[in-house]
Amino acid sequence: MIIDCHGHYTTAPKALENWRNAQIAGIQDPSAKPNPADLKISDDELRESIEQNQLRLMKERGSDLTIFSPRASFMAHHIGDFEVSSTWAAICNELCYRVSQLFPEHFIPAAMLPQSPGVDPKTCIPELVKCVEQYGNVGINLNPDPSGGHWTSPPLTDRHWYPIYEKMVEYDIPAMIHVSTSCNACFHTTGAHYLNADTTAVMQCIQGDLFKDFPTLKFVIPHGGGAVPYHWGRFRGLAQEMKKPLLEEHLLNNIFFDTCVYHQPGIDLLTKVIPVKNILFASEMIGAVRGIDPQTGHYYDDTKRYVNATANLTDDERYQVFEGNARRVFPRLDAALKAKGQ
Repeated sequence: MIIDCHGHYTTAPKALENWRNAQIAGIQDPSAKPNPADLKISDDELRESIEQNQLRLMKERGSDLTIFSPRASFMAHHIGDFEVSSTWAAICNELCYRVSQLFPEHFIPAAMLPQSPGVDPKTCIPELVKCVEQYGNVGINLNPDPSGGHWTSPPLTDRHWYPIYEKMVEYDIPAMIHVSTSCNACFHTTGAHYLNADTTAVMQCIQGDLFKDFPTLKFVIPHGGGAVPYHWGRFRGLAQEMKKPLLEEHLLNNIFFDTCVYHQPGIDLLTKVIPVKNILFASEMIGAVRGIDPQTGHYYDDTKRYVNATANLTDDERYQVFEGNARRVFPRLDAALKAKGQ
């Protein structure tokens, strides 16, 4: 089985974006504020949005199951207040749940949290609980920078975040550390802010002692880990200078990297530098990079092709990247698959 741990609902029906635009307009003009009940998206519309897009490409490229969460750039936690984020998160999470119900063999949901700058993360707990207990979510996306590129929140190692971590440990779910839209003109959303955040998250964990307090906590760092694999020696050296344990001991029981790097040399480097047990297959398909690479003639986000082609993996190691590691890092996913006899 090929399990893609990084899928977003980037092809949701246009009605979702229209409702969001109305919600944003309602921040300044309360008379324009829409009701969640105003959003009408039928099962047929959901089917069409998936069958002609994610599911079609999954079948063409040979992947089986996607861990599916709301579109990352749409989270936009910096917009409005907690009430705005809470309503928006509930709508987006419900749509991903509905997709998982319509296509149970191919999609399983992960939750967006209703984060808001300066608001206590405890406020996210009710949505997290609902998504796990009612929707069967197997993970969450955690935004380390709800301010949208201004980094006003404490580091991920700060006790500020502990209410979410406590719930993650209770449910045994991992968090993909994933920022959203950048509203800072200095940082392009997908080309700079995303990758900066991946790198920053790992560096914060190197500096702190979070995993002493939460030894079973699990983070998935997307987009191949940002700069971390490329500068692995730098991070190992910095950890050593800070009198931390060896990086392999300090981080790699708790931090995992996905394969969304979009070219063969990137996968070759990732699989050479990072232990196989810490690499999860992911494509972020129909996400930030959708075009065809003129050098290869293939889509940039056809990540399975790169994992299959690298000379750094044995067949057993490819199994771990494609399936085994996802089952281990997402225990609720593994339980769901076993319940289906898979």
